[in-house]
Amino acid sequence: MAERRSPAVADHYTSAVIETCEGLSIFPLRGVSRADIRSGLRVTHHRGRTVIAYTVDHDARLVSSLGVLYGGQDFEQALAEGGDT
Repeated sequence: MAERRSPAVADHYTSAVIETCEGLSIFPLRGVSRADIRSGLRVTHHRGRTVIAYTVDHDARLVSSLGVLYGGQDFEQALAEGGDT
């Protein structure tokens, strides 16, 4: 993004993605369950094309980010059980 637009635009977008991730600590179940891909997996979107994949451990009160994927990346394949994450 920094190469196509500008470092300032890339920095703003990255900061916004981080804010979305941090917001999961307040509303961890706002994403959609994708247990069909991986046990405990949830996904939410940031501005439409960015997928944030994470899990929630209710007992530990912990949200763990598994990945931030953009655009046409195959997040289902990337996050499948036994796949590389």
